[in-house]
Amino acid sequence: MKKPSETDVIEYDRAGDSEVLELRRRPLPPPGAGEVTVEVIAAGISHIDGFIRSGRETSWADEPFPRGTGSCFAGIVVDSAESALPRGTEVVGHLRSGAHATYLTVPAAALVKKPRRVTWETAGGLYLAGVTALDTLDDLRIGAGDTVVISAAAGGVGSIEAQIARHRGATVIGTCGERNFDYLRQIGIIPVKYGPGIADRIREAARGGVTAFIDNFGQDGLELAEELGVPASRYRSSADRRDTELRLLQDDAESVEHGTRQLEAVLALAETQAFTLLISGLYPLAETARAYADLDRLHSRGKVVLVTHPVSASRHLKARDVADARA
Repeated sequence: MKKPSETDVIEYDRAGDSEVLELRRRPLPPPGAGEVTVEVIAAGISHIDGFIRSGRETSWADEPFPRGTGSCFAGIVVDSAESALPRGTEVVGHLRSGAHATYLTVPAAALVKKPRRVTWETAGGLYLAGVTALDTLDDLRIGAGDTVVISAAAGGVGSIEAQIARHRGATVIGTCGERNFDYLRQIGIIPVKYGPGIADRIREAARGGVTAFIDNFGQDGLELAEELGVPASRYRSSADRRDTELRLLQDDAESVEHGTRQLEAVLALAETQAFTLLISGLYPLAETARAYADLDRLHSRGKVVLVTHPVSASRHLKARDVADARA
C-alpha cells in the first residue's frame, strides 16, 4: 500500500454559514514519534462545529484561518510511528478540529481501537456526542433509582444520554415533539410533548417525582426544573453542555487523555448495545455543506455522519423528509 502524501480536507476562510465550506487538497505530513496516519472512513458533525464556524462561539475568535472542521472520526491506520497501532489497525479518534478529511496524521494518544461490533458510521460520529453524554451523566451520578428528564432526547447527545441512563437503571423521560414519540419508545424512553402544560405531563409520567434534569434544548429548562422540584446540583443546562463540549475540544495533554479514556468507555457501551446511535443522515465528504444544512434544520434524530467511500453518490430522499412534508 502506497503511503499517502496528500489529503482532501474541508476548510473555510471566513466565518459564515455552511456555504463557506470548501473541499481542498493539502499536503499530508508523515507520522512523527507517537503519531499515526489514518485513512478516514467516517466522521461526525456537530452543532458546536456550526457555532464555531459562524462566529457565534466567541472562544474560537482568535483561531487562524483557514480552519478545518470536525472533531470525531474513525478509520484505518495506513502509516505508523507507534508500535501499539500498526498499519491496518481500525481506530476511533478525536481532534480539536480538522477531522473532516480523507487522511489525518494524528497523535496515537487521541486514538482507541475500534470494537469489531461497532459500525463505521457509529464509530465515526461518536466522540463528541458520546463523551459529552457520558461526562454529563457521570457528573450528575445518574443511576438506579433516578428519574431523569432529558430535553431534545431524540438528538445525538440526548439519545445517548437517555439510553445510557436507562442502562444504569434510571427511569428516563424524554421531552420532544410528537414526531419523535415512536423513536423514543423504541429505545425505552418515556416521551413527553413540549409546550404548555409540560410540567403536569412530566409529573404524570414521573409518578414518584423527578430527581435530575438535563436540558439540551436551551429554552426554559431551569424554570421547568425548579417547578418540578429538581435540586440545582442535579440540573445541567444547555450552557453546561456547551462548556463540556468545548473542554472536549482542547488539545492539551490532560484534556486529550480524558477524552480518549471516555471515548473508550463509550465504545465499550456501544459494543454491548447499552445504546444504539441512530444515523439519520449519511453524506459523502464532498457534500459536507449539505450535511450541515441538514443538521441545522433541527429535524434529524441521532447523528448526521460523513463518509469518504460512499457506495453511491446519488442523492436519496430520506423518510423523515417525506414525513415532514406530510405534516
